[in-house]
Amino acid sequence: MFQYIAFYKPYGVLSQFTSEAGHPALDGFGFPPDVYAAGRLDHDSEGLLLLTDDGRFVKKLLDPAFAHPRSYLAQVDGQITPQAADRLQKGVVIKGYRTKPCRAEILSVPPELPDRDPPVRFRKNIPTSWVRLTLTEGKNRQVRHMTAAVGFPTLRLVRVSIGRLKLDGLRAGEWKRVEKRDIL
Repeated sequence: MFQYIAFYKPYGVLSQFTSEAGHPALDGFGFPPDVYAAGRLDHDSEGLLLLTDDGRFVKKLLDPAFAHPRSYLAQVDGQITPQAADRLQKGVVIKGYRTKPCRAEILSVPPELPDRDPPVRFRKNIPTSWVRLTLTEGKNRQVRHMTAAVGFPTLRLVRVSIGRLKLDGLRAGEWKRVEKRDIL
C-alpha cells in the first residue's frame, strides 16, 4: 500500500532529506520511512509539498504531458496591474523559454496565510500585492522569473494546490496522510 503525504513546507526548508548550506531539510519532520518529495519547492518558497513512496505516480505527476494544475500565491513588489496579469496569462519569455498560458488572478485582499519567519521585508513607500497563478508546468523558479519578467518581483511564494490537493488546514511544518484520489 503506497503512502501519500501532504506537507506544508516552511520557508527556508529544503525539499530533500539532507540539509545543505545551513538549511534544514525534510528529515526533521517525522515522516515515515521510504517516502520522498514528489517535485520541489525552493528553500525560499513555502507551501504544499507532496511526499510518497509511489514512484510510478511521481513520474506521472511530474510528466509535462499530463499538465496537471499547480496553484501559487505570490506576493509581489508593487501593485500588480491587469496588464501584467494578462501578460502572465498569455505566457512570458524567461531564460529564452516562453511559458505556457496560465491563469493569473489579482487578489483584491491579501490571502489568509500564517506570518512568515523571517517576515517579508517592508518598505513604507512601495506597496505589495498578491496574485494567484495556476500553472500546468514547473520550470525551476518559474513563478519568480515570470513575475519579474512583467516588472513585479516575487517577495513571498506559497504553493497552495497540486491537482485537487489543497493546502487547506495545514500550518507550516505540519503534514497529513492523504489518498491518491485526493491528488489527481
